[in-house]
Amino acid sequence: MFYLVYVSAAVTWFSEAELRGLMAGARVANQHAGITGMLLYKDGNFMQALEGDEKVVRGLFSRISRDLRHRGVVLIDSGHLAQRQFAAWSMGFVDLGRDADHPAGYSRFLETPLTDPSFTQVPGPCRELLQLFCQLD
Repeated sequence: MFYLVYVSAAVTWFSEAELRGLMAGARVANQHAGITGMLLYKDGNFMQALEGDEKVVRGLFSRISRDLRHRGVVLIDSGHLAQRQFAAWSMGFVDLGRDADHPAGYSRFLETPLTDPSFTQVPGPCRELLQLFCQLD
């Protein structure tokens, strides 16, 4: 199972309706493509984990990288896993700026922008943050 994690910055902040629309489309497309993952959004920044067949995930990441709704796409981590980390979700989603129900362990990340070097230069905290939200399902 191949995975990758990236961060990016939205060109303009997404409204709640825009985020819902983005997720609805992503969930349908990902389910059809056999991709699972998690998307975090906070104050105009995205962090996303994608997992599935390597060719399919890389193709999706290539399309995401060209999407004009965001900029500064940085690949944080990629590799192979024995099993899916987000198997229950075609795309899990949490808006860290709006959602009040955060899992235990989240507080140390509260004020860190998702595009901060503490995430972009060290993949461990990214994957840890994304995996915290598996508890919410």
